[in-house]
Amino acid sequence: MPVIIDAVGMGDPNIKGYDSTIEVGAYDIGFGAFGVKSETAYVDPYGSYLGAGVKSDLRNEIGRQMELGIKAFNTQTGGAGTAGYATIPVYVDPLIVDQSRKYTPLVEGIIPKVANRGITADFNVITAKGAAKFLAEDPALAEQDDTLDRSSKAIKYAYAVGRVTGQSIVATPPYSLQQYNPQGAGLPGTTFGSSAAPNSKQLSVLVKSRAIMELLENKILNGDSSSDANEIDGIRTQMGATNTVDKNSTQWSLKDVDTAVSNAFTDGGRVNVAITDPVTYAEAIQKLRDGQRYPPTNDLFGVGRIVFNTMVGEVPLIPSQFATTTDGSRRIDFLDTSVWEQRYLLDVTYQDLAMTGDAEKFMLKSYMALICRSLGFNSSITEISV
Repeated sequence: MPVIIDAVGMGDPNIKGYDSTIEVGAYDIGFGAFGVKSETAYVDPYGSYLGAGVKSDLRNEIGRQMELGIKAFNTQTGGAGTAGYATIPVYVDPLIVDQSRKYTPLVEGIIPKVANRGITADFNVITAKGAAKFLAEDPALAEQDDTLDRSSKAIKYAYAVGRVTGQSIVATPPYSLQQYNPQGAGLPGTTFGSSAAPNSKQLSVLVKSRAIMELLENKILNGDSSSDANEIDGIRTQMGATNTVDKNSTQWSLKDVDTAVSNAFTDGGRVNVAITDPVTYAEAIQKLRDGQRYPPTNDLFGVGRIVFNTMVGEVPLIPSQFATTTDGSRRIDFLDTSVWEQRYLLDVTYQDLAMTGDAEKFMLKSYMALICRSLGFNSSITEISV
């Protein structure tokens, strides 16, 4: 008995309800895909379908076509999927790069960290000493009074909060944060390392830890409690116009550096580090090359080390990624770090929060203030422009 193929791949085309227009579906992905036309007898060993003794057995040919079809399997076989094509899965690189990363040398080591008891940082300063004198023999000895003053800075509270769902914790594969150091980077000889994140919660914790470190770095330089009462006053806000060489939107020179350092020295300071923006830092490199014929040497705080040779010795210049590069607002701050302190009631600490639904919530927090025991020991060059 010959095997007959109709439009739907089986049955008799003479039966009631047969529709010759149905030439799609199962047939097209079966015999049709291998070139076997509808109503073809592909196995007829006695020649009874075509008659006249015409025998047929197309099974070998169909098998060959199937083999060719398999060999023709390509990257688009199966059609479009969610991303790419259905038969090829998407393989996501396990390395993640934080494109917003920033160095944090101020918070990590330039400004000393000091433990603080209580919610204010209080300290005394001597604003004037009673004058010592040369006197005659057996003089009347009147005392010379000293003047002291109390200073106080309120501790402020920094937070980074995260929340991850239970589903994301289970479904998210492990990742590695490439060149990523959650504790910051920028100390001498340190660079960004890599950190493993075995699940989405750990990934979020690492990212939030960087966020709070970068917040502290930014506010240590730029914080202004007059704009946001919840934040600390940073270096530039506290210094204000103290010992400033104001360029009034003009270019700066190496002579301005000598003047600024001298201003701090006159008031009792010995500056030992300078902070500026990347644009002014690049200008400093050029000025030193043009004037002294030597390039930056070694490495300091993650960048090429350049040093101002001043009346108080070498003063390294550090570029901050949080310093403005806007002309007219650029500046160089010269610091005597012996009088600056980060005061911590609580250094950066992790803490779980109450679960909200099927999710885990957490925070990183820090309670701190920035103090300067003597603003006059520091100086600056301000309002720099091209």
